[in-house]
Parts: sequence; C-alpha cells; structure tokens
Amino acid sequence: MLLRIRVRLADRPGSLGRVARTMGAAGADVVQMAVLERGHGRALDDFTVEWPAGAAVDRLADGLGSVPGVELVGVWPTAEPLGAHPDAAVIGQVAAVPERGAETLADAVPAILSADWACLAQPGPAGEAVVVHASASAARAVPPELLPLRPRAFTGPDGAHYAICPLAKGALALVVARTSAPPFHRSEVSRLEQLAGAADAVLAGRARVPTGDRAV
Repeated sequence: MLLRIRVRLADRPGSLGRVARTMGAAGADVVQMAVLERGHGRALDDFTVEWPAGAAVDRLADGLGSVPGVELVGVWPTAEPLGAHPDAAVIGQVAAVPERGAETLADAVPAILSADWACLAQPGPAGEAVVVHASASAARAVPPELLPLRPRAFTGPDGAHYAICPLAKGALALVVARTSAPPFHRSEVSRLEQLAGAADAVLAGRARVPTGDRAV
C-alpha cells in the first residue's frame, strides 16, 4: 500500500538523508518526494512510500519522531499515481473525451492530491453546494458552502479539510476533501488551480457543463 508522509525538518544538508534512512529502517520504501515549502531554516516535505499492507504505522511514526529536528505532520493512505507527469496524463484523458472532461478531472483529483473524494458543484440560492457529479469515493459526502468561489483551502465545521477551485469559467466548483490527514497546503491548492486551468483551456468550446448525472 502507499502512504503519504508529511514532515517538517531542518533545511540543511543531511536532513533528508536521515529521514529517508529512518523510513527505510521502519520498513518503508520511498518512491516519491516533494518539497512543499522552504524558509527560515525549515522545510515542509511530502514523501510517498510503499508500506506493507496491514502493518501498523506506529514504528514509522515513532522512528520519525525520534529524529532530532523532525516534526511528523501527518501520515495517511494515498492512491496517487506515480511517475513524473501524472497531471499531464489526466489532462490527456480530459482531452480524449471532452464531453465528460469535467467529470474525468473530478474523478482523478482525489488520487493526485491524496484526498478522500471530489465533486463538481454549483452554488445554490443560499450559497449551499448543489452536487452535479461526485467521485466514486464520495457516496455519502456532503460538500461545504462554495462561496467565495475562488482557489482556497479551509477546514469545515465537521473537521474535514477542503480545497476548492472554480472550473468551467466559474460555472462549477471543483471541491476536494480529505479527513485524517493534514489540511491542504497552498502548493496543493495551486496544483488544483493549474489542473482546472489546463482542463478549461483544453475544453474551451468543446465540453458541456454537467447538470446532475449523480448526486451524493
């Protein structure tokens, strides 16, 4: 199984190596790594690791917690696609079937952002979300209010973390959610915005706006 691990650590030579060695000693195989931010002598990094199915993550968390200067921010399951250009692959899928381009993007985003579910929604009369399409994992999920409709991340009253971005020139909101994981980082919101912008550019004048093929 794949895990996403978010750590804050000292931004100096050797820090990444110590973290990687600690993960390896616990039984994790690092397959991907991303730097989310750097500044003031600290860095925030995301690691994707292969982890034995069914194995408790306690030894992994304990090992990272024992490394001086390392703060474990979160550990959670992920289904993110591996490889150098997963975003480009998704946009290729969007372009291949433009009549379902927005739905294809919503279905793909949870894996890309290590989230639980995503949906396409429109603001209702009171600002509430009216779902017009939901990813398979969103069977009973209820999205938050959409306004203000701009790229942003926030935590809802239910404790779930959300990222939201306009799609289809503002006719839709692309909503992504996760629980039991850290809030969406600003770099993840930026990635969501870039995906939405690329999809809009590909689909300009070619795709319909979903009007409700599936509700949650």
